[in-house]
Amino acid sequence: QVQLVESGGGLVQAGDSLRLSCAASGRTFSIIAMGWLRQAPGKEREFVAAISRSGGTTSYADSVKGRFTISRDNAKNTVYLQMNSLKPEDTAVYYCAAARTGWGVSPYQYEYWGQGTQVTVSS
Repeated sequence: QVQLVESGGGLVQAGDSLRLSCAASGRTFSIIAMGWLRQAPGKEREFVAAISRSGGTTSYADSVKGRFTISRDNAKNTVYLQMNSLKPEDTAVYYCAAARTGWGVSPYQYEYWGQGTQVTVSS
């Protein structure tokens, strides 16, 4: 099993920045990629960004490209999501997720999930 714990959410104004962190523990050697997904009220969970185990490959949703950056520190088993130029439409619960067998934009490709952290962007 893999345990994921997110932190760093909060209430900010449009244009501000936030950095989310996700600390992984347990059988982390089995994980091939980590991702961030989000879910706004009344909407389906959607892909935000993902990063390979080595950190050499990243992927972003079009809606966050150029504003968000995913990174990882393997020595700390931690993945980060730096969010800049935040918009009200970025308001959502952000989930950290881990993939064991394959990774991509579908939430179904991630086997392990954190509890989520709320990000609220006011206009």
